Amino acid sequence: MSEQGQRPLRGKTALVTGAGRGLGRAEALELAGLGARVVVNDFGQPGRDGSGETSADPAEQVAAEIRAAGGEAVAHHGDVADSAQAGELVGLALATYGSLEIVVNNAGILRDRMVFSMSEEEWDSVIRVHLKGHFNTTHFAAAHWRERSKAAGAPVYGRIINTSSEAFLAGSPGQPNYAAAKGGIVGLTTSTAGALAKYGVTANAICPRARTRMTEDVFEGFGVPADGVDPLAPGHVSPLVGYLASPAAGKVNGQVLVVHGGMVVLLERPKVAAKFDTAKEVFTFGELDERLTPYFADRSPQESFAAAEVLGLKKG
Repeated sequence: MSEQGQRPLRGKTALVTGAGRGLGRAEALELAGLGARVVVNDFGQPGRDGSGETSADPAEQVAAEIRAAGGEAVAHHGDVADSAQAGELVGLALATYGSLEIVVNNAGILRDRMVFSMSEEEWDSVIRVHLKGHFNTTHFAAAHWRERSKAAGAPVYGRIINTSSEAFLAGSPGQPNYAAAKGGIVGLTTSTAGALAKYGVTANAICPRARTRMTEDVFEGFGVPADGVDPLAPGHVSPLVGYLASPAAGKVNGQVLVVHGGMVVLLERPKVAAKFDTAKEVFTFGELDERLTPYFADRSPQESFAAAEVLGLKKG
């Protein structure tokens, strides 16, 4: 295999949000291993802990890990849910390395609660970090790629990998904010894919399942196996991110993929289940009652738009 084949992202710059720990860290290391220069974003500045010692700087630790392995990386501590700071993140990539080809949106938080108990702040904070954070980086990167493409009179190289979740598919009851944000990210992804294709940019969304600090409560009952590879290890997810960022995935665009435990599942777009036409010019309540009520009377209550069966997918 050629050196370029071994390191298909050589000469390309990637930024990864929420990359100080967990899934984002694994993705940043994967991209660096494939040859990319990486801007490692994780919100918050290091400071003093209660003992007076300097607290950890996760973003810088991951960047240092990449540099120690012979790669190139720089840390960024901004809040991607803040438009100005997201713009600074894209600007840092361009100022440091002279280009930006790959955006991996991973930053997120959880504020789980049933819809009848959820506070406004719990709703707003999750939508802000996940959905607005994804939009902000996408916006600034897309504007840059469009400008470059128009100046060159030809497509450029751009890859966006967004992080959705099975929660939006399954309708996770205790996560209305998270499920809504992740569903919104899919809509943002498919819209972006259509808008940027002519500029040479692809946008795809992954639905990963991984054991991280953010999901430790979610997977509390799923212990780490004594032998073999943990099916919830972030290392199951990061190779797919590396692939989607690569030239090999140039024709993969506007897709949603579930990934975990040694398995990648390509989801199909929704299909029409039934179609009802009025016998008149406009539906009336009575006609809708006559047409829809019998249909749903014979339909299982489990057959909603939610696709809970994805939660049972596993390798094999």
